Amino acid sequence: MNQTTLQKMRSREMRGGTWMTVGAPVITELATQYNFDWLLLDLEHGYCSESDVLSNMQAVRNSGVALIVRVGQLEPAWIARILDWGAHGIMLPHVDTAAKAKACVEAMCYPPEGKRGFSSSARVYAFGQDEYSGEMAAPLFFAQIETQMAIDHVDAIAAVQGVDVLFVGPSDLRMDLNAGGKGQTGAFDAALEQVVRAAQAWGKIPGILARSPEDVHRYRQMGFTTIAYGSDLTVLKEGFHRAAQQLTDAAKPMP
Repeated sequence: MNQTTLQKMRSREMRGGTWMTVGAPVITELATQYNFDWLLLDLEHGYCSESDVLSNMQAVRNSGVALIVRVGQLEPAWIARILDWGAHGIMLPHVDTAAKAKACVEAMCYPPEGKRGFSSSARVYAFGQDEYSGEMAAPLFFAQIETQMAIDHVDAIAAVQGVDVLFVGPSDLRMDLNAGGKGQTGAFDAALEQVVRAAQAWGKIPGILARSPEDVHRYRQMGFTTIAYGSDLTVLKEGFHRAAQQLTDAAKPMP
């Protein structure tokens, strides 16, 4: 695993990424040719299956790009396998408590910090050609903050050793706030500010997914430094829309 990439991602500077939801290695390979610091391979809501993970990792040609895999749930054996294959980190959805954050850290890390099993022949160690060092940096952990419960426990979650990024899922957070009768814009912004404060207080990184250029600017102004913008599916939809519109316009009667 590229230690420089891990160090760069743990810095407090702006780090931009995007969502990879389609699961096609050629699209992942194409994305690595652009100026992204990290890519998120989505196994929760994306169309990528577990069998697609390794081929997408192999498609990453730029060693400076961090590949984060969002798992659907806390499954220690699957998390360990993804990391053995070479992922730089794990994103876990719905981290509502410090206990859940600690459980994920245990699944990701070797003893004494965790319970992950070790194999020197794993891809992350070049199939046995690289010798494991106990000083090697731990994988990145993106803990998703997506509910009012998570906001209520955000300081405790941030205090967990091994949590790197408090990453807000804005759609789920808005939905949960709405369900709890706190759907006002002010309540959402207040929750975001609380995440940023907790991250700064505990030396962690505040992160979020942005849907528009305006969101990117607004979240950056609020203090978020790890921001994902859009997804491969969004890029494809917008590109197909433009292409179809050009052809529709060309088919109109000539003046």
